Amino acid sequence: MQRRFELGFESRLLSVDSRQVPLYRFDLLVVGSGAAGAAAALAGAEAGAEVAVLAKRELTETNTSYAAGGVAAVLRSDDTFDAHVADTLRVGCGLSEREAVESIVRGGPGAVAMLTNVGAKFDRARTGELELEREGGHSHARIVHAGGDATGREIQRALRRALDDHPRITVFENVFVVDLLCAPDGHVVGALAQTPDGKRSVFSGGQVVLATGGAGQIYRETTNPDIATGDGIAIGFRAGAVVRDLEFVQFHPTMLYIAGAARVLISEIVRGAGGVLCDRAGERFMREYHADADLAPRDVVSRAVFQRMVQTGDTNAYLDLSNVDGDPHALFPNISRICQFFGIDIARDPVPVRPGAHYMIGGLEVDARGATTVDGLWAVGECASSGLHGANRMGSNSLLECVVLGTRAGEGAARAVSDRGIYEFEVRPPRDRSGVPAGMRVNMQDVTYSLKSLMWRQLGIERDGAQLDEAGERIDLWMRAVRELAPDTPATWELLNMLTVARLVGIGATVREESRGVHLRVDHPSTIAAWAAHTRVIPKYEDGMISHVEIERDPVADAPTTTDTSENVGGREAHAANAEPAR
Repeated sequence: MQRRFELGFESRLLSVDSRQVPLYRFDLLVVGSGAAGAAAALAGAEAGAEVAVLAKRELTETNTSYAAGGVAAVLRSDDTFDAHVADTLRVGCGLSEREAVESIVRGGPGAVAMLTNVGAKFDRARTGELELEREGGHSHARIVHAGGDATGREIQRALRRALDDHPRITVFENVFVVDLLCAPDGHVVGALAQTPDGKRSVFSGGQVVLATGGAGQIYRETTNPDIATGDGIAIGFRAGAVVRDLEFVQFHPTMLYIAGAARVLISEIVRGAGGVLCDRAGERFMREYHADADLAPRDVVSRAVFQRMVQTGDTNAYLDLSNVDGDPHALFPNISRICQFFGIDIARDPVPVRPGAHYMIGGLEVDARGATTVDGLWAVGECASSGLHGANRMGSNSLLECVVLGTRAGEGAARAVSDRGIYEFEVRPPRDRSGVPAGMRVNMQDVTYSLKSLMWRQLGIERDGAQLDEAGERIDLWMRAVRELAPDTPATWELLNMLTVARLVGIGATVREESRGVHLRVDHPSTIAAWAAHTRVIPKYEDGMISHVEIERDPVADAPTTTDTSENVGGREAHAANAEPAR
């Protein structure tokens, strides 16, 4: 199968004459400072490379910092690698690559050891052994955590210190990477960025690792921080990298929902400790949807919560912690503190929750080392598609992947460094605005809000073919307006990245005419054996633009010939198609 979608995206947002701007020379550039980027930088530096870490904001403002779960790893004698692999493959709904899953799962103990060695302080029992919890989809307690529900913050703290202390790593904060720079043969040789002083600068590097996190900010409801705008996926795509499986967007089922307040993730560890979901009448409902009830896979729980909201006409469901084994305030201090601010006592009061966009399962296609389809370019973490997560990511496998593949990519990139030098780049000709009516402007804030609302309605938990087509047309229109009318500023580049990723999500969702994992097509509710395949989106160029993309279906090796859809709530005909709960 091969399909084509017309686009008209710029292949680069900004050009610059490399002879007239500051130039920073390093062996290896790492874009992003979360767990994946930090692991890559540390590994590359240990392998002898001079490394620059380019952080969009402060070094600690990353997706990792907000991770409330933990690191999944096989550390007990009653657990096995085979069990962890089997769990991941089952939850991945036929799209996880067995070889990738086995390789990453076996790297779990080493990942925990690496984090411990750089100073991460994980929760331990009185005996000194690591405390391990269970999350949805896992058959064993294997989640290493810190501060109960503050694992990401502790990991980020330790990694930041390690980055600061390493003599071969230089950190640049508040640097917005606009585009990658490529040699005439297509090899990536650096990046064009805007530094905090507002100047454009070139960072040259024999190899570049993208570790920019996800794109949850393209949705109205999300657990992601403001920085999660899909920058790495977009700039990698513009440089020619193949994008894979972006239709699979995971919604976390339990996002704290209080009108007017920032959305906060409530970790699955809370349900693993005994928390249960209920509706406004106090009725527990998860047994109706899955044998594992509140510890069912995330896609099942998210759809169940969504459907209950529709059925009850409520803005949210509720999480009851009254039966948790222990004091909820002591076990989950972070969420306790936040809820107390809003007058909610988590030991007594049901906590209002609803699903929110949480994790981009797809991303830039990479191999077992983290190398993309473009020479000299690597991608790790949430902006990459490694074959681990399949169609539905299992909780706490993401931080595991960040450390394991981040380390491998850093080592591989350091070994591949060569002194290719920096090539001269000419300034892009001014935009031709002769056809733009006088006084025409674009309201960036309105486009941003409209995009988020569109994605929530038409590319959210439930999708429909007709609405996907309409969404694509709207995004193309907004892309043209922003590209032609908005000034060259970081806000414009960020919005263009969001529009690019949103369009790619829509293309993948349009092509995949089935329901699998987190992807639910209400007009195609069955899981189709022939679609046990990755969706590859390949950029094609014409006159300096990405004129169109071609879509390929890449079958998964050793995929099951049939898929059990009993866990797929979206496969039930009883749900209300595209219903929008009351706000």
